Amino acid sequence: MDALAVAIATGIALGKVSGRQTFRLSFHFGLFQFLMPVVGWLAGLSVERYLSGYDHWLAFGLLGFIGGKMMYEALRGGEGESAAADPTRGVSLVLLSVATSVDALAVGLSLGVLRVRIWYPAVVIGIVAAALTAIGMHLGAPLGNRFGRKMELLGGLVLIGIGCNILYRHLFPY
Repeated sequence: MDALAVAIATGIALGKVSGRQTFRLSFHFGLFQFLMPVVGWLAGLSVERYLSGYDHWLAFGLLGFIGGKMMYEALRGGEGESAAADPTRGVSLVLLSVATSVDALAVGLSLGVLRVRIWYPAVVIGIVAAALTAIGMHLGAPLGNRFGRKMELLGGLVLIGIGCNILYRHLFPY
């Protein structure tokens, strides 16, 4: 669901979504959502206590940074600079991919502790994340076209809100 929300916000920021942008974001989100549980599973119990202490802070920081950048770009204007601000390219793409998949790392750690086979769940997680990302990109784009910078601001706020939610869920689990 985090990948879907981020994809909607990305579609809003872009306004017009190309097939390449959809593929890049969907592929990377799906790949990271597939890889993170596998990495977590391989890491096992010995590393879990170190990662669980700050994984939520990492996701919060990354989503806050990208959301803040989106809001800054919306407030700054600069229609001609949309290619430079494309969140489906470069460092932004990697940061969003990591931020939306940190929870999947924890899932992989849990499955490793339970000695559950990881390949089937990881493949399903990756495929579902990729599909929801593609859908989200195309849901967000019409909103961005219709409402312009206001929706880009809202998209940035949504990313920051997702980061805050992740942080809140980890700091106050119940």
